[in-house]
Amino acid sequence: MDPWRYSTAGISVALRVTPRGGRDDIDGIETLANGRSVVKVRVRAVAEGGEANRAVIELLVKALGVPKANVRVLSGTTSRIKQIAVDGDPAKLGDALRRATAARPATIKE
Repeated sequence: MDPWRYSTAGISVALRVTPRGGRDDIDGIETLANGRSVVKVRVRAVAEGGEANRAVIELLVKALGVPKANVRVLSGTTSRIKQIAVDGDPAKLGDALRRATAARPATIKE
């Protein structure tokens, strides 16, 4: 199951963020212990003062090819697990996310 949901305005993506991860990258899809699927991302930024959230937004802007104004944090601003909204054509956004996560195998987090 994809870790994103479609709506008429765009998509909502569940993320698991690793701040100070050494690089800004999308690491694929992970299944958490509770069975929930998330997109694993890592950013170089620290988790202080919203730095990691800004880096996550920048990463998604580049990966999905959308304006920065179209990406916002819905929930989890101070958590590693976040819900991000991306406005735009849901089908194109879903395809872009699928391409960004496809090269990396799904893993199960214990």
